[in-house]
Amino acid sequence: MPQQIVKRRSRGFICVNAHPEGCRRNVERWVEGVRGKIPPGQIGPKNVLVIGASTGYGLASRIAAAWGYGAKTLGVFFERPPEGDKTATAGHYNTVAFHSLAQNDGLFAVSINGDAFSDEVKRDVVDVLRKQMAPVDLVIYSLASPKRRDPRTGQVHNSVLKPIGQAFTNRTIDLDLEKVVNVTLQPASEKEIADTVAVMGGDDWKRWMGVLLEEKLLAEGARTLAYSYIGPKTTWPIYHGGTIGQAKKDLECAAGYLDAALASKLGGNAWVSVNKAVVTQASAAIPIVPLYLSLLPLVMKKKNLDEGPLEQMRRLFTDFLCAGRPPKLDEARRLRLDDRELREDVQAEVAALWPQITTENLRTMTDFAGFQRGFCGLFGFEVEGVDYEQPTETNLHW
Repeated sequence: MPQQIVKRRSRGFICVNAHPEGCRRNVERWVEGVRGKIPPGQIGPKNVLVIGASTGYGLASRIAAAWGYGAKTLGVFFERPPEGDKTATAGHYNTVAFHSLAQNDGLFAVSINGDAFSDEVKRDVVDVLRKQMAPVDLVIYSLASPKRRDPRTGQVHNSVLKPIGQAFTNRTIDLDLEKVVNVTLQPASEKEIADTVAVMGGDDWKRWMGVLLEEKLLAEGARTLAYSYIGPKTTWPIYHGGTIGQAKKDLECAAGYLDAALASKLGGNAWVSVNKAVVTQASAAIPIVPLYLSLLPLVMKKKNLDEGPLEQMRRLFTDFLCAGRPPKLDEARRLRLDDRELREDVQAEVAALWPQITTENLRTMTDFAGFQRGFCGLFGFEVEGVDYEQPTETNLHW
């Protein structure tokens, strides 16, 4: 297919296309962030399954395992390939870049594009593991999806991001108008709460691990992680105390169930890792979060504490999973990679700035420009070193 000049197209603030060269540069930068930066002598996982492997923390985990420890990786995700003059999704181009770089460096990688909630994709994964990989010693569950079709019932569940019990009002940034505004969210119904738990809770994680156990595709001592977020009290009514928070509690219950099962059968473990707030396609859509993520990096960078997804996942592996000792857990048996974000001095500064921000000082008192740049970067736009006036090949596959 002839190359084409790809300019960012948006519907509201959401990008509806992606730039393949920009996505490749992002992946290259993450690979360089791991290469040669693992403590000498650390022993890591050898066969890794990442469910939700094409963007964000899932992709960062896959890169950390592959280039940090030479692991064979199998990635599962749901992305749209290129079609005609339409570009693929960013996750597709991220995966193209991952495979290209992995092949160059002699790393084994297989990817499956499909609905991770489905039985069919689980069967495909079983087939690949049995024929091409040894039993898995690490399973990362990093799905972020707005809906789930339960293959057992055929029912489609849609997740919502709402408070529980009463309406909640706070400040946010209207990303279309670039204005600081108040937003009020109405409380969720019981059905909305249950549906959100069905999508974002631990049920599918348990099904994945059940299949792998049944098929004897987990190694002795195998470990599994699912990712979560708690955040500051500012966001609690809409997140930790809202519908998503209920789903995350269900995820933690699943971790306890899976930990007991893995410990008894394989001497393994299951944990929830609570990670730092970062700019993702999902987080940008959460009211309040754009303002929070325009302030948090500003404060954390000043203190030399800021981390992106890659830095977080590199620390997850080096300090928690591969440090040669049992990982430090909190009172709820969670790994806490949000420790720097929730430091008292960091949150005090964010809280002090919060009420001062107006539309007029948004660009001078916050890093809203950095938030916008980071969001565009998720789709391969506004990436340093990419000439967006030059045509690029969009019909790329791994």
